[in-house]
Amino acid sequence: MNPCASIIFSLFLVLLVTATTSQLVAVGEGGDDRNRVNMKKCFDNERLALLLFKAPLHDTYDTLSTWRSDQHDCCKWSGVECSNQTGHVTKLELNNFFSQDGLGGEISHSLTYLNLLDLSDNSFHGTIPTFIGSLTRLRYLSLSSNSLYGTIPSQFGNLTNLQYLHLDSAGSCRVENMEWLSHLSHLEDLRMDGISLANANNWVGVISSLPKLLSLSLDGCELSQVMYPYSSFHNSSSSIEYLFLTNNNLNSSMYRWLLPLTSNKLSSLLLSGNMLDGIPKYLGNLCSLERLYIVNNSAVVKFPDFLNNLSGCTSLTLQMLITRGSQFTGSLSDEIQKFASLESLYLSDNQLNGSISEKLWELPRLQILDLSSNNLTVPSTYHLSSLSYVKVIGLMSCKIGPHFPKWIHTLKNLTSLDLSNTEISDTTPLEFWATWPSQLEYLNLSSNNISGKVPDLLSNFANLSVIDLSSNNFHGPIPNVASTLASLDLSRNKFSGGISFICQIVGGFLSFLDLSHNSLTGQLPDCLWHFKQLKIVNLGHNNLFGRLPPSVEYLINLKVLHLYKNELSGELPLSLKNCTSLNSLNLGANKFSGNVPVWIGENLTGLYVLILRSNNFIGTIPSKLCQLANLQILDLSMNNLYGTIPSYLSNLTSMVLQGFSQDIKVYRTEGGQTYVWTTYVDNAMIRWQGDEREFFNTLKLVKSIDLSSNNLAGQIPYEITNLHDLISLNLSNNDLFGDIPQKIGDMKNLLTLDLSRNNFSGQIPSSMSQMSLLNYLDMSFNNLKGRIPSSTQLQSFEPSRYDGNVGLCGPPLNKKCPDDEDLKVPPVVGESVGDGEGGDEIWGWFYIGGGTGFATGFWIACGALLVNRRGRHAFFHCYDNFKDRVYVKVVAFISNLQKARQM
Repeated sequence: MNPCASIIFSLFLVLLVTATTSQLVAVGEGGDDRNRVNMKKCFDNERLALLLFKAPLHDTYDTLSTWRSDQHDCCKWSGVECSNQTGHVTKLELNNFFSQDGLGGEISHSLTYLNLLDLSDNSFHGTIPTFIGSLTRLRYLSLSSNSLYGTIPSQFGNLTNLQYLHLDSAGSCRVENMEWLSHLSHLEDLRMDGISLANANNWVGVISSLPKLLSLSLDGCELSQVMYPYSSFHNSSSSIEYLFLTNNNLNSSMYRWLLPLTSNKLSSLLLSGNMLDGIPKYLGNLCSLERLYIVNNSAVVKFPDFLNNLSGCTSLTLQMLITRGSQFTGSLSDEIQKFASLESLYLSDNQLNGSISEKLWELPRLQILDLSSNNLTVPSTYHLSSLSYVKVIGLMSCKIGPHFPKWIHTLKNLTSLDLSNTEISDTTPLEFWATWPSQLEYLNLSSNNISGKVPDLLSNFANLSVIDLSSNNFHGPIPNVASTLASLDLSRNKFSGGISFICQIVGGFLSFLDLSHNSLTGQLPDCLWHFKQLKIVNLGHNNLFGRLPPSVEYLINLKVLHLYKNELSGELPLSLKNCTSLNSLNLGANKFSGNVPVWIGENLTGLYVLILRSNNFIGTIPSKLCQLANLQILDLSMNNLYGTIPSYLSNLTSMVLQGFSQDIKVYRTEGGQTYVWTTYVDNAMIRWQGDEREFFNTLKLVKSIDLSSNNLAGQIPYEITNLHDLISLNLSNNDLFGDIPQKIGDMKNLLTLDLSRNNFSGQIPSSMSQMSLLNYLDMSFNNLKGRIPSSTQLQSFEPSRYDGNVGLCGPPLNKKCPDDEDLKVPPVVGESVGDGEGGDEIWGWFYIGGGTGFATGFWIACGALLVNRRGRHAFFHCYDNFKDRVYVKVVAFISNLQKARQM
């Protein structure tokens, strides 16, 4: 603690002692303490301590607005609670309940009578003050989710009444020695996630000695670096019921020290994010184990062996087995039948193969089954109907087709069904759609080849449900859907007709709407713009027409608006500027007109994708667009824009920084818990290397500027060469002139560069020889001149990429440059080799054979280079580095040949 803080704290203690003494005197004189408290509900010294606590804090959102010196009853302040018996402050709860960013500052003062101190989910920084160790009445202490650093004070060992100690994600903190923890004999819940225990070699012995500890969480504590002396292991009667050892890079050697922390009381064991090559058999003998998590395990494990080791007495109790995203191999064997108590089985994203054991369908209590993303074959068998309790089935990317599984509609209790990408090529039976009235929460049949019409879905789905029928061959009009949908994805089908059905969705819960890649017609209904929860609207690749309504300001949560390739027209409504949450705006390939709005750059500052290509926009490029610091894809091509290219394009800092996250998640809150309900992966059509290409998962890697096919004039601003991470630049089909910027070679990450059909003059900058990643170049039809710089890349393109520049010369063009020197063999003087007249004939055949061999070898090598791109690049690289040396050797060879003939 610094000197100033020590002085203030000492003063605080003096005031506290004085006030306490006065209180005792009053009680000793016959005063009624309870009545006195009712008259004065806050002690002055405690009110002063709270104000001193507040003083250095950065309270951006005025969370502590009620903490004022003129408000005398501190028991009524936000987050403060006093004892009804004594009037002392006993609880201080400032766990980010009032502001988004939390409080900031250094923890300075607290109160002696506190039994609860909760400062979690804030922005406190600095080291943890040691005086917290003097708050010996504390039973609950939480400093979770802050920005603290340094060593956990050993004075915490004085908090002998603590029952709950939460230090998870407190910051960059560490523990050098765990001895202080052994004094907390009443501790029941210990969370130290993110706290480094790399130097705490005695932690296993200390933890196992805590007699009342029920829950221990050590997520990401660098446990793999800890040395565990065998002498520290001893038998213990561990009371731990919940044990979290996730994300520590542990291998199976950890099991030798795990034993002291486990007992038959253990009910939940989380070992996810490690490198375990299986589990020991003693874990299978933990007869109270109900939940086992081994998610994202990086070691290969044979699943049958895993089940065998786990099948001790756990079969009596194990209810939840979660092994998502691990390296499990082998089959889903008959061993699974031993776990008759299983209610939830998550095996998705593994490497399981073969046919699913029919013993799985005999588990009597199974409610959740997720086998997605494995190489499993689902047998077409009636045994599935025996899963009478099952509510959730996930079989994504398993093999089910080609026929639609008839057993599905026998599962009467389903609330969630995922049959996406399961090779079904069939129609859905009518009884399928009528099986679960007002019950389904999630239905995903996407990425199959299912055909036919979809009947009305008004009564099949529960509130806030998700429907995904995308990437199939459904046709006909879009059916009427449940009025309380949260997400609807019918994209990439053959639906036709209008989209007025949207107006039947009431309550404003719709957050995800994707109807793209269909044959929909008609105008956009006005009701579409009144869903305040909408985050995703994708209506691209249809035949919709008309204008955008003038009022779209309700879409305050909208993140993606894609209307690409329709027949929409008119100017963009001004109210669109109120959609300040937009990340991706794609209005390309329509008939929008007017100027490119200035307010896009002023208000939509979160944009990372802006595509207005192939419309009827006029005017100049607004310089305000350069304020879009997050922008990575800018496409204004194929419009009627004029003027110059703004030099402020270099302000697009995302072109030089790390890419955006294109996964937009839709969350659902249920039972007090919030979780991801569905995820939208943004996509876009981009002109890439002369063709249109649709980018999906790789869109976040694209950093592109396309201003082609406009009427832009002037020079390329040299500032654009500061966009070092730009991978695509297309300025073709404009009226640009002047020299190409000399530093364009600094854009070393460019993969595609198109400057064709302009009026550029001067030479191709020599710095372009540094652009080793360039795989598409078009500089045709300009006024360029001089030699094409020698490089690995520039000579590898077709000569047509330089057409229309009459002054250009050098490879790959056939036109030689004026300073090129022809390599000619001097005339032969003297006697020929050999005797008599046969000497000249021998030399003649020598030249013929040598020339033929040279030509044959030359074309073999060139043919190989034409076929092998990597070899071609390597050849030109060698050419760049050794051309002078080769020239000298060729001349020397010819000279020696002449001398040999003269001998």
